[in-house]
Amino acid sequence: MKVITANRLLDGEVVWQGADGAWVELLPQAQVLEGKEDVAAALALAEKSVANREVVEAYAIDVKDEDGRIVPVRLREVIRAAGPTTHPALGKQARPAVV
Repeated sequence: MKVITANRLLDGEVVWQGADGAWVELLPQAQVLEGKEDVAAALALAEKSVANREVVEAYAIDVKDEDGRIVPVRLREVIRAAGPTTHPALGKQARPAVV
């Protein structure tokens, strides 16, 4: 399972590609992809957003289902999904959980 992630150019926010191709701020809202063809199609769509200067450095990451929640496999992506590591009251980790 994979999702497409990038950083929004307007404010640097970590974003994920949603089911309709729009960029969403929360990982649970991301479109989960299975299969090389789905990932390739999603990356092609993401490259249009890169060309339009909406996001930068779009790429696919591995995710897994953990107790009904989609979570990144790699620690780097776990940190990106949670927000800044400076204080737990800041960033995405301070928001209420979305399932």
